[in-house]
Amino acid sequence: MAVARTPRHKWIDEGLRALAAGGPDAVQIEALAKALGVSRGGFYGYFADRRALLEEMLDRWEREVTDDVEARIEKEGGDAKARLRHLFAIVDAGGGIGADITTDLAIRDWGRRDPAVAERLRRVDNRHMDYLRSLFRAFCADEDEVEARCLITFSLYIADQFMFADRGDRSRADVHELTARWLLDSPS
Repeated sequence: MAVARTPRHKWIDEGLRALAAGGPDAVQIEALAKALGVSRGGFYGYFADRRALLEEMLDRWEREVTDDVEARIEKEGGDAKARLRHLFAIVDAGGGIGADITTDLAIRDWGRRDPAVAERLRRVDNRHMDYLRSLFRAFCADEDEVEARCLITFSLYIADQFMFADRGDRSRADVHELTARWLLDSPS
């Protein structure tokens, strides 16, 4: 009787869960195998070593937060403001862009200590900013205003995860809606 192998994507999924929970040092082959309920031997059928797994985890994260998110937004269609509203809805619904926000934050923290991860983050962040610029430029003629709106939008996505401030009688969703209206409807 043939023994079913644990699929490659399960190792990557579990690696991303471990990363989100404890950073890159928590991504250990033995611990992943235990969490998956398998022996570590199956790991080597897919990955040469731990570093190869880490690279594939970063590849998946990058694809999810760039290609996959942009494809969802573009599929929805509409003008630039409608696409930005859809982007804001994706962020509000999932707490992040594409990947789980805890994974995103763990990768950002990892990038503070690993130059290769920092370079990947730079590439991803530049892609996010370029996409935002393309959308804001559709209704903002002033390049300085485009850049300011992009920075505010992207900064809100990152910083809001670290803020515990009270919002008066408003919910987080209320404040996000007010911010979206301000970003999208204020005169250019």
